[in-house]
Amino acid sequence: MTASLMPPEVMETINLASKKYVMLNDVQDKVGEKIAGLCHAEGAMVTAGCWSALVLGMAGVLTGKDSKKAGQLPFLEGTGMKTEVILQKSHANGYHHALTNTGVKLIMIETKEELEAAISEKTAMMWFLNREAPVGQIKHEEWIAIAKKHGIPTMNDIAADVPPVENLWRFNDMGFDLVAISGGKAMAGPQSAGILMGKKHLIEAARLSAPPRGGNIGRGQKVNKEEILGMYMALETFINRDHDKIWQTWEDRVALIDDAIADIPGITTEVVIPEVANHNPSLKISWEGSQHGFSAKDVGGDLREGNPSIETIDWEEPKSLRLTVFMLEKGQDKIVAKKLKESLAKRTA
Repeated sequence: MTASLMPPEVMETINLASKKYVMLNDVQDKVGEKIAGLCHAEGAMVTAGCWSALVLGMAGVLTGKDSKKAGQLPFLEGTGMKTEVILQKSHANGYHHALTNTGVKLIMIETKEELEAAISEKTAMMWFLNREAPVGQIKHEEWIAIAKKHGIPTMNDIAADVPPVENLWRFNDMGFDLVAISGGKAMAGPQSAGILMGKKHLIEAARLSAPPRGGNIGRGQKVNKEEILGMYMALETFINRDHDKIWQTWEDRVALIDDAIADIPGITTEVVIPEVANHNPSLKISWEGSQHGFSAKDVGGDLREGNPSIETIDWEEPKSLRLTVFMLEKGQDKIVAKKLKESLAKRTA
């Protein structure tokens, strides 16, 4: 299923950008300066999603501002470039593979002692996955402190980690050298865009592997002028929103749906707010321990195949499903409540 709907301000910007010829590097320069200012970074660039930000950021760390080295990636042997990236095992959830596009080897550790032992002259970077921070043994500040002690750059992947809005600058202020984030999701920018921000020299180095330059590993990760300008407008719009008011709107939507199914026998509900990624109120609906024999997939299927089609999180547990509300349009919570009540009433009859 596609992600967030872009607000009118973003679509107007994209439409306007589509009517003008520009020099793409000039647009990246100016937009990068604006984004960096908003997010307390030295530099920034718009990328083809967060994955692209990880690849290009890693490339910049490896090559520095050496265009010859940029053309040698991902073949590191004999180039003099460093070859290893260290991360915590609990942070290896699939997205770390973006880094290996550059040819690096991933070194997995768990403890501070293992980290110190793993650091060597081959260590190019230490990577942190923000959504897994609660389960990793080494937290943000200690990760940064150890890296700085050894002169090693750090990157934090915060792909889906706004709200809170403060996360847009928190990790730059904290001292990470690079921060990567998705442009879609709660920010409601182009889903195909992302942002890489951080130290100016690393952003400049990353752009050596990015379009419109050719002959490098980032050539296929194009981002057009419409996405670059649309991403900036989405970021600015998101920062300036009334976040307390929006959070209250989300809570009201959850409460409305919860109230609609409150009297259905054997059904329990719980408001769930993910700790880091996709941090917003959602409603978990369960019938564990009841005599009901239907599954989450059954209810999810009812809603998916209905009119209008409603998508739910029906794969987490056999007898519970979860609804997120932060991407709903005004009034759609009432439709969800009605259709969910119809499905559960039918299944529990």
